[in-house]
Amino acid sequence: MRDTDEIILQKIPFWSTQVAQPMDQARIQYESHNTKINCDGVCVTTGDLVVADGDGVVVVPADLIFDVAKWAAREMNADRAARRKLYIELGLPLDDTV
Repeated sequence: MRDTDEIILQKIPFWSTQVAQPMDQARIQYESHNTKINCDGVCVTTGDLVVADGDGVVVVPADLIFDVAKWAAREMNADRAARRKLYIELGLPLDDTV
């Protein structure tokens, strides 16, 4: 990842394992699209969902996206309700996460 200052100012969501400022003078060439790739041992193919945040990255195979989204939404809603209850019990001000 590079140009991170500009990316943050523009509020563009991004995730990377490294920040670098290389000045690559080599020729960058288009190779292909819609092909499987291997990313650190994980096969990523066209239609897969790639989600990343500060905690990590996950690749959801295309045929599992609906089920994963359904269960993730249920988990998020249950977690939000539980945290809201804790905020109230502790007298903390509620925020957008609860």
